Amino acid sequence: MRIRVVGAGTMGRGIAQWAVTAGHTAELADARPEAVTDAAAFVRRMCERAAEKGRMTADEAERAVQRLVPLDSPLAPPGPDGPPELVVEAVLEDLEAKAALFTQLERVLPHGTVFATNTSSLPVTRIGARLADPGRLAGLHFFNPVPLMRIAEVVPGALTRPDVPPFLTAFVEGCGHRAVTVADTPGFLVNHAGRGLVTEAFALLEESVAPPETIDRVARDVLGLRMGPFELMDLTGLDVTASVMDTVWTGFRHDARLRPPYLAANRVAAGLYGRKSGRGFYAYGEGDPAPAALPERTPAGGDAARAVTAAGDGPDAEALRAALGGAAEGTGEALVLVPVWGTSVAAAVAEHGLPAARTLGVDPLSLGTPRRVLSVTPATAREAVRDAVAVLGASGSGGGCAVSVVRDAAGSVAQRLLASVVSVAASIAERGIAEPGDVDLAVRLGLGYPRGPLEWGDEVGAARLLALVEGLHRATGDPRYRPARWLRERVALDLPLTAPMPPLD
Repeated sequence: MRIRVVGAGTMGRGIAQWAVTAGHTAELADARPEAVTDAAAFVRRMCERAAEKGRMTADEAERAVQRLVPLDSPLAPPGPDGPPELVVEAVLEDLEAKAALFTQLERVLPHGTVFATNTSSLPVTRIGARLADPGRLAGLHFFNPVPLMRIAEVVPGALTRPDVPPFLTAFVEGCGHRAVTVADTPGFLVNHAGRGLVTEAFALLEESVAPPETIDRVARDVLGLRMGPFELMDLTGLDVTASVMDTVWTGFRHDARLRPPYLAANRVAAGLYGRKSGRGFYAYGEGDPAPAALPERTPAGGDAARAVTAAGDGPDAEALRAALGGAAEGTGEALVLVPVWGTSVAAAVAEHGLPAARTLGVDPLSLGTPRRVLSVTPATAREAVRDAVAVLGASGSGGGCAVSVVRDAAGSVAQRLLASVVSVAASIAERGIAEPGDVDLAVRLGLGYPRGPLEWGDEVGAARLLALVEGLHRATGDPRYRPARWLRERVALDLPLTAPMPPLD
């Protein structure tokens, strides 16, 4: 296939590299001719490097480079080899600029050429509305770096012809990536789904439940994420993240589930973008430790032999007792550890008459992971905290585990992050933005989560997850925690969260 990529920046050159490596001819154009020259040199370097690493032969690399065709202008008329079958636009993220480009391309390229915009957040329908034939345009959203991020969102606009999305899907998957079809909604799928993690992480920070490094450690070690939410925001740039949060929240008419944090705007104004500014939630100067290498803020010197009582009945209490293993059991001045699920330690103390100074919470999600999460209330004695850290630290298999201490809050850290991730994904499925299987696929490949959010919910158990979300909603009164209809219905009908809606015809 012959395609034309307009825009030779980071995304455009990545799309061109990916296309020529897959065997397509890619015309490359930009308003700045020097950008095309630089991009062509970049594609050559990447192909040569792939040959050096054995991912292709030297001949294959050279043939791929030869399939890249620099153009003098984005509006160049078709050459002797005919017009491109597809134009992929990757210019400035500005609606006026994109719409103007496509109206000009429409005068140059024949009706049969399909137009695709790589916008990450602008409405595809509004971009195509200026065209005489808006049916030829759809969104085709890639992620950076394009050759490595093996997912693309196909986004039909309101007037896109029915044959265009399957054409784009076949093109993407023929090049070795996966494609998901997504409704033309704010943030599309991946950027929308990603709000679950970062907005809830900010909420935990705003409530002083834990500092960024603790939240990141819990996200990595308990939930299995590759990066914690604050590490991720430092990598992508808080200015970018904050803009996406505002765009998605505004686009969905201030849905409480997507509510942005108040902290973000001030940090952006202060230039605390992350890696690209040298400082964000972490420092990135010479000699500064990597986020994962920062020392734990955990009190030391406790008594690992102190007697412990695991409060309560049921699977969580039994799992806690099993995790404690050989820890001494007792009464009197024994520590009281409560497995909290969607509620707080303070609520458990009040409900069951537990000794406030010696009662602490343990997140059941952290049991069986390399890190235990311990919740403390304003009434918890310092000595009890130190001793609980020592007891839990000695309880892990293989000589112990790490312990993170957080302030008491309904659901603790990992539960709230997980509940938000699954709830936002359930809302996406409920709105019909994408099929459940596509939601999970796109999040795994686009965000690098260890499992898709709906699969994750099924793994935890839909009924158990509903109890968690209902507990958060009751404890806080915040509509951001209201259970999604998708979750309630599937629990009532004993269906998995991954079950798609049946057709109505």
